[in-house]
Amino acid sequence: MSAIQSWGDTLRLLVELLATAAFALSGLMEAARKKLDAVGVCVVAFLAAFGGGTLRDLLLDQRPFFWVQHTEMLWAVLALCVLAMGFMRQRHFEITEKTILWPDALGLGLFTATGVHHALQSFMPLVVAVLMGLITGVFGGVLRDMVCNEIPTAFKDHHPYAVCSFAGGWTYVAIWSLDTPGWVALLGCLIVTVGLRALALWYNWRLPAWRA
Repeated sequence: MSAIQSWGDTLRLLVELLATAAFALSGLMEAARKKLDAVGVCVVAFLAAFGGGTLRDLLLDQRPFFWVQHTEMLWAVLALCVLAMGFMRQRHFEITEKTILWPDALGLGLFTATGVHHALQSFMPLVVAVLMGLITGVFGGVLRDMVCNEIPTAFKDHHPYAVCSFAGGWTYVAIWSLDTPGWVALLGCLIVTVGLRALALWYNWRLPAWRA
């Protein structure tokens, strides 16, 4: 039983690492698109990568923060920034707003799953757990866009974004309630969140907007 629990903890740490990397990549791409210098690129990448998880830990009163407990994440994001900046400068890689949407969608799904998991582990009510997943998935991107002087993508492009995270969070809760292995709930949340976001972008689904 301890081996299974250890494997589950390793899987969740891996998911958090992947989520951090995905949002860090979206942050550094947005910063590079805005022609920020190296310090600016690193700051935006770090805010995107750690903003949502930090707010989640604050609201759940969890100490130390996840990036303090696992400092390898800090080094990984810093290394990603250096390598990505070198690659983009050498290859003259052109970054468009559409390019950023895909790592952002992956990070949204992964962080939603980790947010719901942390809240359930803290014995939060189900609706609070889903909201923690949404906050974890969305807030890093909001910080990224605000620092880059943009209205956050979650609020402006009218494609379902937070709605996808909300649906993925309830998927996690539903599967978890069936007493299935944790990785099944995680995978279900990831498929629903990323799948809905990808379909929304591909088919140009839009939320209702204010009429001028």
